[in-house]
Amino acid sequence: MRLVIARCSVDYAGRLAAHLPEANRLIMVKADGCVAIHADGGAYKPLNWMNAPNTLVEVTDAEPAQWIVTNPKNETLTITLHEVLADSAHELGEDPGLQKDGVEAHLQELLAASPDAIEDGLTLVRREYPTAIGPIDLVCRDESDAVVAVEVKRRGEIDGVEQLARYVERLELDSSLGEIRGVFVAQSIKPQAKVLAESRGFRWVEVDYDELRGMAPDELRLF
Repeated sequence: MRLVIARCSVDYAGRLAAHLPEANRLIMVKADGCVAIHADGGAYKPLNWMNAPNTLVEVTDAEPAQWIVTNPKNETLTITLHEVLADSAHELGEDPGLQKDGVEAHLQELLAASPDAIEDGLTLVRREYPTAIGPIDLVCRDESDAVVAVEVKRRGEIDGVEQLARYVERLELDSSLGEIRGVFVAQSIKPQAKVLAESRGFRWVEVDYDELRGMAPDELRLF
């Protein structure tokens, strides 16, 4: 991972235009090519970012220097470096990934065994489907043979929807898979996460853990 602290301005051009005026920020370049610009605040969410795959070109003969990040959709993130305060690279090694708690892991296992609890006609392709940014909980196919990426959480929050969006984006890079859609599944989903899921074109499903274990007769609550 490369970490650069710089006084910079940032311009995004693509589906819309966005501008960050000159200020001190942290620029992260991850091993997979993901570039993220952070302020000193705002928790984990970057101010702007470009997901992998992309190309990063450093224009060092300009004054000031620029980084131009371009993705396959020809969207660009131009970072103008007015002053570089620190620039370091670190080898983090392979990450074991987030370990799910017992309930969440078991919930994923139960849904893998009975994917029709998520949606009628759904069949499992693979559990823990590997991608360059981590495994997708469940990959299924629906009755029309479309690929369905399923993200499973115990509590459904906005970060889980964002995670699903990244997985769907990775699958869309493989043209052989055809149509791809996402489903966000949890025991309970916060209203903000439901709204975000719908805005991204995803379905959301609330499931009852005890019912999946055969302990309660209530019907699943589906959107």
